[in-house]
Amino acid sequence: MTKQALLQVQNLVVEFPGRRGTLRALDDISFSIAPGEILGVVGESGAGKSLTGAAIIGLLEPPGRIAGGQILLQGERIDNLDHSKMRHIRGRRIGAIFQDPLTSLNPLYTIGRQLTETIRTHLPVTEAEARKRAIGLLEDTGIPGAAQRIDHYPHQFSGGMRQRVVIALALAAEPMLIVADEPTTALDVSIQAQIITLLKRLCHERGAAVMLITHDMGVIAETCDRVAVLYAGRVAEIGPVHEVIHAPAHPYTGGLMAAIPDMAIERERLNQIDGAMPRLNAIPDGCAYNPRCPRAFDRCKRERPELIDAGATRAACWLHDATQVAGAVQ
Repeated sequence: MTKQALLQVQNLVVEFPGRRGTLRALDDISFSIAPGEILGVVGESGAGKSLTGAAIIGLLEPPGRIAGGQILLQGERIDNLDHSKMRHIRGRRIGAIFQDPLTSLNPLYTIGRQLTETIRTHLPVTEAEARKRAIGLLEDTGIPGAAQRIDHYPHQFSGGMRQRVVIALALAAEPMLIVADEPTTALDVSIQAQIITLLKRLCHERGAAVMLITHDMGVIAETCDRVAVLYAGRVAEIGPVHEVIHAPAHPYTGGLMAAIPDMAIERERLNQIDGAMPRLNAIPDGCAYNPRCPRAFDRCKRERPELIDAGATRAACWLHDATQVAGAVQ
């Protein structure tokens, strides 16, 4: 990558200690995001997508803890900062869009108050300037009659409208990094397109970076520059979005792509990946995907693969190991 990374996640480990032992939910995750780049993060439920976002924002639920690795924002390590210092980073330098808008909005305050307080906390503007800015943000996220609706309370909005307010709140202080966890899930297709356009514009005009967590491969294909595929708390594959979608190098990525219905082909049954994501206390040795993988061989069950160059992408799969390929040819 030619640009200096805005966010670097290096060998991140997140654990949950308990009475019956310690569960490792994220295991040696590494990736980076450059200014102006949108990185998609995909995988089945339980893969560790939202947990990775929470670790970056500094909002891990106890007893969850970062047990290894580091997180750097513009070259500054932030994973070891105390709560008060992280509060100054959240909102101003890192914006967050969560799945459930009700957990992000205070039901006792108007959305206008919540937006203007956020803006004035982080930016040197007057009350009038903050209100004008808040109305503009609501208009940008597709809320009609924003000048009137700014004085309404969260319960006066539909679920989709509340999600738009949350997106406006995340953008209020012009953060350089936005962690967006399923930001378009509650929105209809036309509003999804508006939000995608807005995220792209932020990246293009201000050089902001976006970590986009989603299950929707259509959103990934339309929005992202690169995509990271997670499985059982590990990165299975990472690379340019076009290559990962159209020429997946990891069997798990291939399974995810094959499971997307093709409207041009008639079929009685949809493709699926057999089995299920392993529980944290039952992650198999070697490659975590090996019990479900149709191409697994003995080495997959013994040794855990690191990310290996696989053409345009990098995949944690022994199929791309040079010694493995040479042995197969012989």
